[in-house]
Formats: sequence, structure tokens, C-alpha cells
Amino acid sequence: MDRIITVDIPEVNTETRPARRRGRPASPAPPAAEQRVEAVERALALLEAFADGTKMLMLAELSARAGLYPSTALRLAGSLIRFGYLVRGSDGTYRLGPTPFRLGGLYRAGFNLADQVRPALTRLVERTGETGGFYVREGQRRICLFREPSPRPIRLHIEEGAAMPLDRGASAHVLMAFTDGTLAVHDAAREVGHAVSIGERDPEIAAVAAPVFGRDGHFLGAIGVSGPVVRLGAVEAETIAPLVVAEARLLSRLLGA
Repeated sequence: MDRIITVDIPEVNTETRPARRRGRPASPAPPAAEQRVEAVERALALLEAFADGTKMLMLAELSARAGLYPSTALRLAGSLIRFGYLVRGSDGTYRLGPTPFRLGGLYRAGFNLADQVRPALTRLVERTGETGGFYVREGQRRICLFREPSPRPIRLHIEEGAAMPLDRGASAHVLMAFTDGTLAVHDAAREVGHAVSIGERDPEIAAVAAPVFGRDGHFLGAIGVSGPVVRLGAVEAETIAPLVVAEARLLSRLLGA
């Protein structure tokens, strides 16, 4: 009778893993901010095309602002439409969809500031007649978290959630001054407790802003007013500055500073 011989075959792990030299530790994963997915960044670039407040864009404009080929922009826009980030009108124009608005509400709610900030802005607008805004720093941009429009027919118009640069504007100087700003304008803002800008971001716009703090002196953001230079010149801005500073201090106390 033939004898059957059995041989134990060790289980082979078919998962592919990169070879690593013995004795050398595995390379650590890069920080989250350095991990990138280019397709996601291109899709986000389409959304950033509306960051200046533009309501509607044709595909050619959208792709040009995002730095993409129209064919690439069209494919990415399709995915953004499916998830509610974009809406395409019957005339072929694109506009932001409901999802950014919903996420923006969640973003603002995360700060838990609205109950105190909105009344403060209302008081500032009543006392100055100019548009009030509360700004926070996000990376290398400032975000208008809350705003209260001026009742005057000629006024500064800015949307909540609008992103603006950090290198010019009164609120930008305050945000930089109380984070990591080292320029002379930041030193001045820290020294006097407020910042004034005349025609920096826009030659026709002036602004005054002051810092707002929370518990344990934690810096939260900048509150201020903005308006046309013809109404808010250098003299008027310095007159309004004490009102802005006083409101910033009151708001800081209400927020636990």
C-alpha cells in the first residue's frame, strides 16, 4: 500500500508590505497638514473660486479661477453637485449649494460666541452707523464669522464666512498682533489696543478693530467696524476707536476674560 506523506505548509501572508532593513525603524507618517490628495485639493479650489463673494460663475470662469482645465472642472463639479456643495442652474451657471451653508453654521456653533457677539455688533452699528464684523484667524486667512450691516444705503457689504488676507486691514492687524505678528503695525496694535486701516484692502474702505479675549485671557478674535473712506476717514476712525475698544472689552468680560 502506498504511504501518504503530509507536509505542513506555513501560511503565507499575501499582504504586500514594503521591505524594511532589519534594525532600522519605520519612517513616521508625515503630519496631517502635509498629507495631500490632489483630486480633493482641485475640488476645493472650485469652491474657493467663490470666496470673493461672487454668486454665480460659468464653467469657463470657474475653471479659470481654480486653475483647471474645463473638462477637469466639469468632472469635479459633478461630484460637488452630488454632495450639495455646488448647484448648476438651467442657464449653465454654477453657484454654491446648501452644504457649505450647513457646515458654516456648524463651524460658527463650534465657537459658541453668537449669543454674545451678535448683540455686541448690533450695539457697535447703532453707535457708529457703520458695518460691524467679528473676525477669527484660520491659518493664513481671516474669516468673517459674524457681521451686522450698516443701516445706511452706502455701506460695506461682506458675507459671513468670507475669507480675506491677513496682511492688510484693521482686523487683520489685530489678529496678527495677538497671535504671531512681528511687524511694526502689529506692535502698535498691541500697544494701543486697537488698529486702524485706511484704504489698505480696498482704497475706498476704512476700518477700526480691537481684540476680544475669553477665559484665561485666551485670544478669540477681532471685533470692529468698516465703512466708506468718505465717511470714515482718519479723524473719524480715531473718534470711533474708543467705542470699538470699549465694546471689545465689554464682550471680553462677557466671554469670561
